[in-house]
Amino acid sequence: MSPVIATFFCFALYFLGYRFYARYLGRRLFDLDPARQTPAHAMRDEVDYVPANRYVLFGHHYASITGLSPMLGPAVAVIWGWLPAMLWVVLGAILVGAVHDFGALVVSIRSRGMSIGKVAEDLIGARAKTLFHLIIFFLIALAMGVFVHVVAVLFSPEFYPEAVLPSGSLMIIAVVMGVVIYRLGWRIPPVSTIGFLAMLALVWYGIGHPILGPTLGQWKWMLLLYAFAASVLPVWMLLQPRDYINSLLLYLGLGGMYLGLFVSPPEFVAPAVNLHPEGAPPMYPFVFIVIACGAASGFHSLVSSGTTAKQLDRETDAPFIGYGGMIGESLLGLMAVLACTAGFISREDWLGHYGSWQSAEGLGNNIAAFIGGTSHFLSALGIPVELGRTFVAVIVVSFALTTLDSATRLLRYNISEIGETLRVPALGNRYLASVLAVAAIWFFAFYESGGQAAGLILWQLFGTTNQLMAGLALLAVTLYLLRRGKPIIYTLLPMLFMLGSTLVAMVSNLANFWRQGEWTLLFTGGLIFTLAIWLAVEAWLAVVRYRNQPILNDVGAGSF
Repeated sequence: MSPVIATFFCFALYFLGYRFYARYLGRRLFDLDPARQTPAHAMRDEVDYVPANRYVLFGHHYASITGLSPMLGPAVAVIWGWLPAMLWVVLGAILVGAVHDFGALVVSIRSRGMSIGKVAEDLIGARAKTLFHLIIFFLIALAMGVFVHVVAVLFSPEFYPEAVLPSGSLMIIAVVMGVVIYRLGWRIPPVSTIGFLAMLALVWYGIGHPILGPTLGQWKWMLLLYAFAASVLPVWMLLQPRDYINSLLLYLGLGGMYLGLFVSPPEFVAPAVNLHPEGAPPMYPFVFIVIACGAASGFHSLVSSGTTAKQLDRETDAPFIGYGGMIGESLLGLMAVLACTAGFISREDWLGHYGSWQSAEGLGNNIAAFIGGTSHFLSALGIPVELGRTFVAVIVVSFALTTLDSATRLLRYNISEIGETLRVPALGNRYLASVLAVAAIWFFAFYESGGQAAGLILWQLFGTTNQLMAGLALLAVTLYLLRRGKPIIYTLLPMLFMLGSTLVAMVSNLANFWRQGEWTLLFTGGLIFTLAIWLAVEAWLAVVRYRNQPILNDVGAGSF
């Protein structure tokens, strides 16, 4: 099968999933009501709770959930062949990931826009909330520490210093947009057009004006300061407009990449299926774990139940933003599969990247394979390779930054909710909570062991922790539906698959850590595994309690 035919088939599945399945879930499972007041209106504070235009909020949500992972995960998973990677990216998104994101968004808006961890307290119990909070804290702090390190490396002279100027300027453009739209009342379309054109001009200008001065450590500090500012500033001033403009950049980039694919139809140079790559773990369950955000990601439940739920204008916007946002991310994951299997010139060139697991799993190799393949597609449209590489590099860096700023805010929410549990009201202060959030990210970005950043050492745990979080979020959504007498099969089966596959992968990883004497990884991974089993037991006890309680019919905000 040619890449073009395979892509058209995937597009058809996306259309059917969004057009029919998302609508069915909204009507049959969640009883979405456009007249029911959302937390953005009921708790409006002009800092975190702010009703947003559905297209602007889609851009924020899309940019926040995307980050680096949907480019990096599939870029590794193609070592098992293009077919299993493509099938999971598409079908996993439609049946698991989009349901997960949509469900997490709905249960959050029905609980005052609280995080999935806080929701777990109402559904399962106080201990469950604490267990969720511990897993969330580790997941966000680890991932963002690695993102800070990776973006700092990408800004270095050896990689893409030409991406610094447009990436930094985007923050200024976003603040100006936020002020003129929300404070001066200017209309969104013309402001967005001007901001987007300015961004494109800066991408072109940045090619001839790379920023070469700061060291790796200095870049990290600047990124952490930016994360703090994004966490404490009103969401309309920086976070929302920045992510919106960033999403427009990706729409243009993705459109160009797919158009380039169709204009000069390439052939797959990778095998359809490669069951035993050299040094790689078994395809099951690791193809699902490695792809992660390209198909399903626990981090998305934190965004859905964090910043997005606090900005949703109407309940009926939830399918478009929650389900549709995951379809959008899956389109990026699909492009990563295509770029890393059909974007290479020859099989020999592909084997240079994917001849063994050791050569395929490095973060630098993943990024290089994605940028190289997509630049090849863009060149079919007459775009010079250098300009194409810079444009894609800006997309990669910008989306890492959007995840960093949103995730720091989410970590701030998590710390504030931990403060409620510990009865430390000072942690509810957004400045103090943001300082603690940035400090946790700093640890994983700067602390070194054996000459390597702690985040990079523990990165091997990110995939399983992230997928575990997805399974646990689906568990919370399933319990929410069970409590209301709704059909649970649509979330129960994805939940069982995610938890089962993740626990198998965790056991396999723990055995490897034991054999290799990786005691830090063994201890940390074992602790997360224990928390997961504990949460599963707590959930079962909640199910037993539900059997003796009447079905809830009131699905208003805060009714658990």
